[in-house]
Amino acid sequence: MPLLLLDLDNTLVDRDAAFRHAVAAFLAEHGLPDTDLAWVMSVDASGYTPRHEVAAALTDRYGSLVPAAPAVRALLDRGAADRVVLAPPAREALGRARAHGWTSVIVTNGRTAQQEAKIRNTGLDRLVDGWVVSQDIGHKKPEPEVFQAAAAMVGASLAGAWVIGDSPHADIAGAHALGLRSVWVTDGRPWTRDSCRPTHVAADVAAAIDHAISTPECASPRL
Repeated sequence: MPLLLLDLDNTLVDRDAAFRHAVAAFLAEHGLPDTDLAWVMSVDASGYTPRHEVAAALTDRYGSLVPAAPAVRALLDRGAADRVVLAPPAREALGRARAHGWTSVIVTNGRTAQQEAKIRNTGLDRLVDGWVVSQDIGHKKPEPEVFQAAAAMVGASLAGAWVIGDSPHADIAGAHALGLRSVWVTDGRPWTRDSCRPTHVAADVAAAIDHAISTPECASPRL
């Protein structure tokens, strides 16, 4: 049972684009300057800034202008989840993986309610065999327990598995620590880490999936 371990945000789905649209709508709804879009995106840092820190920054900036607590909570809890989409090439690549006998599991850091909303809203729940959210298990990528939990969920071995993701730290370093093969989804970025390297790089998740499922299982990982 060959296994794909797939990151969610900015790998399977463009989380930043969805959140950017949500922020633009938030600013317009409350009559706030659209030039603040870049500031909010910087504070959010692609979702890596802890939620409570983002909430505090937005409440401090807009607290006197909008009913800040509920508006900010709605933006952070539902903004990206309500707008995220699954691109057709990613959908088709997941279908090819399943047709070739691969088991696909989403492995994502984040809050369970928000991440599961993204998975269900995009139809990913019907295209993968399961998912693991860090909040559920008390571990975050790159900790090995997250990847181990994903394999255990579907009764698979990590031997021969591929990790696909956009984060050098969470995804590729996590794969490296376990001796797993990996594909880094670059989004046009150069690789800058010296401690490890991905087995392969790809411009998008569809190309990453296609590479993994077409590589012979006996191929040696380049880690």
